Order: sequence, then C-alpha cells, then structure tokens
Amino acid sequence: MEKIKGRVWKFGDNIDTDVIIPARYLNTTDPEELAKHCMEDADPEFAKKVKKGDIIVAGRNFGCGSSREHAPIAIKACGISCVIAKSFARIFYRNAFNTGLLILECPEAVSETETGDELEIYPDEGKIVNLTKGKTFYTKPLPEFMKNILEAGGLIPYVIRKVSGG
Repeated sequence: MEKIKGRVWKFGDNIDTDVIIPARYLNTTDPEELAKHCMEDADPEFAKKVKKGDIIVAGRNFGCGSSREHAPIAIKACGISCVIAKSFARIFYRNAFNTGLLILECPEAVSETETGDELEIYPDEGKIVNLTKGKTFYTKPLPEFMKNILEAGGLIPYVIRKVSGG
C-alpha cells in the first residue's frame, strides 16, 4: 500500500456512529451526501474544513453504536485517508475494511498526536510518523488479505475481482 500523508483531526473516546454520521441523515446511502455531514455533531464545520488525505485520530472505542456502514462510508467520502484510534468497536472495524477505509490501532500515536499535526503512514510497515513532533510509532502491519481488500476498494469490489479472475 502507498504511503499516506495528511493533517490530523483529533477526537476523544467513544465516538459513536451517530456522531460520525447523525441518524437524521440516514435516509440516503449516497457517499457524497453522507460526506457533507460527517462528524457534524462533534464539529459542525468538519466536512467543510477537511481536505483529501487528512487523518482522524481518536481515543478508545471509535465507531461504537449501531452496525450501519454509513459511518465509514461518510468518513471515506469526505476525504479521510485513515483513522488511527486507541481501539475500535468490533462492528466498525469490520465495516471499515468492508468499505475500503484504512484503520489502524496505535494507542501511543493517539496519545502523542494533536489536531493539526502532520502524519505520514506506511501501512505495509505498520509505521506512523508524526512529522510535526518528530516521533515515530509502530502498530501491527495489516495482514495481506486485508491489504488486498483495501486496495480493491472494499470487500464487494475485492470479491468481484476474485470471482472474475482478477
């Protein structure tokens, strides 16, 4: 996987799926429409300020709440390239990979990173570099099959590719 470089948006613990994409916007599955409301209840201007490639850093239990796939879809569609958290809710973890959103668990990186910091992420190595603070952190590299799902754009494109012989 390619290196990722982006600016950090930091959030706390227990960011649930209703904070990521409020239920009042779940009448659509259109990624572009969902992106307009991503993290709206935590930061009303988030979707307007985020730039393609930016990174969310958060505390424990990110993505708790409902099992809806709208949450990782909204995050990915608004331009976020990766979410780094101390831990993820299990269903969000699975939904993120299923929708092609890179997520990494690295408590040390979360503790040492603030909004506005610039990070470089090397997913193949499990390496996270905080360029602003000059610190490097490591997490477990992703298994090959999970990298393949991400590179395909999610589980459905991955399965289609496999079935069609690609």
